[in-house]
Amino acid sequence: RCETCSKEAAKYRCPRCMKYSCSLLCVKKHKLALSCNGVRDKTAFVSVNEFTDLNLLSDYRFLEDVGRTADAAARHCTVHSPATKRLLYCLRNKARGCNIDLKTLPVGFTKRRENSTTFNAMENKFYWHLKLVFPHSNAEYTLKGVPDDKTLTDILKPYIDPVESDPVVCQRLKIYTASPQSDVRILMKIENRSRNSVRYNELDASRSLLDNLKGKVIIEYPTLFVVLKTLKNDMVVLGQDGSEPAENSDSESSSLSSVEEGEIRDNS
Repeated sequence: RCETCSKEAAKYRCPRCMKYSCSLLCVKKHKLALSCNGVRDKTAFVSVNEFTDLNLLSDYRFLEDVGRTADAAARHCTVHSPATKRLLYCLRNKARGCNIDLKTLPVGFTKRRENSTTFNAMENKFYWHLKLVFPHSNAEYTLKGVPDDKTLTDILKPYIDPVESDPVVCQRLKIYTASPQSDVRILMKIENRSRNSVRYNELDASRSLLDNLKGKVIIEYPTLFVVLKTLKNDMVVLGQDGSEPAENSDSESSSLSSVEEGEIRDNS
């Protein structure tokens, strides 16, 4: 049966999320509800027991595509464009003035290509490209042009506020909307650490985005992990002074690990 309307026999299966659909209308509905782009995830984890020759061929072709993309990016005129270099230098310099260590990746990397962060000199304000990850619902959303003086609470309202959130998004994130807002925690991964030592800083939802980013290392743009207090036991959060908690676990939660691994493989 179609997993969207549950009425008709399924005719199609989404290459990305493997959901069954019966018609184009249901395909569009499932993409909207799950924020699915319908494109097969070439970096999805496959266990050794399920690994076949087709998976090997897919990985080989993926590496070839990466090589071609990197080569094309290295030849592109924008790589050596003085205007591009001046823009990135200005962006990093303004961030440094706000006590933010902003690092940019070479052209060709996914985060460099999709980053839309700008700085408005007239307003003396950053407009950030921002990614929100909701591990407990296996969902993520990308925001563009987020002003740096906007509080994290206001940023999250369209997603987890029981009254102001979009009905479709609210349904997908119902584990968050059904929980007390006091249980919601906002974390940001600490950069420049080894993969077996992933740590997070907890951000203050009542303060502005700029205040929360001060003193942090940002690679291209901020990625915020929205978690629930009762379900974040496997995520190691450092104290305000950067100290390790008294009791922690080095293992990351499965939902978060899949997000991080996808980002790492995608950017490589």
